[in-house]
Amino acid sequence: MERMIKNKELADEQNQITEGVIWKQLLLFFFPILFGTFFQQLYNTVDAIVVGQFVGKEALAAVGGPTGTLINLLVGFFVGLSSGATVIISQFYGAKREDKVGFAVHTSVAFSILCGLGIMAVGILGAPYALSMMGTPEDILEHAILYIRIYFLGSIPNLIYNMGSGILRAVGDSKRPLLFLITGCLTNIVLDVVLVVFLRMGVAGAAAATVFSQTASSLFVVAVLTRTHEMYRLVFSRIRLDRRMLNRIIRIGLPAGLQSVMYSLSNVIIQSSVNSLGTDTIAAWTAYGKIDSVFWMIINAFGISITTFVGQNYGAGKMERVKKGIRQCMAMTVASALGLSFVLYHFGFYIFKIFTTDVAVLEKGMEILHFLVPAFVTYVAIEIYSGALRGIGDSWIPMILTMLGVCALRVAWILVAVPLRRTITTVVFSYPLTWTVTSVLFIIYFHRFSKLGRKKASSFR
Repeated sequence: MERMIKNKELADEQNQITEGVIWKQLLLFFFPILFGTFFQQLYNTVDAIVVGQFVGKEALAAVGGPTGTLINLLVGFFVGLSSGATVIISQFYGAKREDKVGFAVHTSVAFSILCGLGIMAVGILGAPYALSMMGTPEDILEHAILYIRIYFLGSIPNLIYNMGSGILRAVGDSKRPLLFLITGCLTNIVLDVVLVVFLRMGVAGAAAATVFSQTASSLFVVAVLTRTHEMYRLVFSRIRLDRRMLNRIIRIGLPAGLQSVMYSLSNVIIQSSVNSLGTDTIAAWTAYGKIDSVFWMIINAFGISITTFVGQNYGAGKMERVKKGIRQCMAMTVASALGLSFVLYHFGFYIFKIFTTDVAVLEKGMEILHFLVPAFVTYVAIEIYSGALRGIGDSWIPMILTMLGVCALRVAWILVAVPLRRTITTVVFSYPLTWTVTSVLFIIYFHRFSKLGRKKASSFR
């Protein structure tokens, strides 16, 4: 009885998404997601710091450059697909349709297991060929293959954690996934020190630490889902694919998955260009990627927040609240992007030194950082508008806009401009160029053509 009362209190707290002060509810949801994303990113960042300081710049380049790009390609596709489940569950939860929530939860978990098996097989078998095709330098290729193969052994728990935490966020619970990630991250740090520093296992130790830590996080999420008495409870015997629910999830999630793949494929091409500039530049790009991940954590947290906020309020039929939430979320995200850009531009050098003390790497890294961080704000509209549109199930047009504005234009720039002037500045200019063009496309579509931009919009009900 006591557990049922606690669950009822938690449900009442979660339902404030459709009732409370908008900006407060967005921030209450945002901060746990932000810290959760921070600790999730910290897994690989700690790997990079430890191997960079105790193994060498070749190992640093291996665990974060080409391997990170391939990991994002495969895992990012699934995370995009799983966003369909988050949207469906948040809408049904907001509409209080218990049977539909149950079908969605069990179908999502079954889907995670199947996708985990597929990604593990593709990652382990295909990694050497993909890394070679990307032009990975010989001095880091062996490290990269070893790291990525061990990493993909943990694909199933990785995907189950991502799906499980998505389910919890869909019903408004962003706190417990954060606690699980903190626990997993602390485990990862301890294991990194033990396996890399003391046992001298190199990149293999860093990869093994990440796999063990992600497994721990996934077990915590599963424990919460199986012990709750809420409508999203997970029952092992009911884990199966419901064809109609899977179709709905994929219909909404596939565009986001394809969008992630297109981002990753364009980044693979960019990584190939970076690889041609030598190990120092690859290491600098790897370290920069860890630094600018702070921006991506912030903007991703706002994107997830607005998707869940829109999904639940759309399911509850509160369209005016939806539109106010989008405006307030946009303002907070712009302010955050500008503030972070200022901090990183002026103090980024001290963060770079955490990863490496190599003078050549530091010089290249600061060149990249000073060029890119002032342009962060040009990406904001893409994340917030696409997140809001996903919340009402509108995923295909945002995917097309991203495909044209980010991916196609980015690839064209790399293929045409970089051969004419092969420098790191020419390579990374593809980011602000494509962010700006795509943001303009999103602003036009959202305000002129989308359901959310119209003066009178129909609700989920």
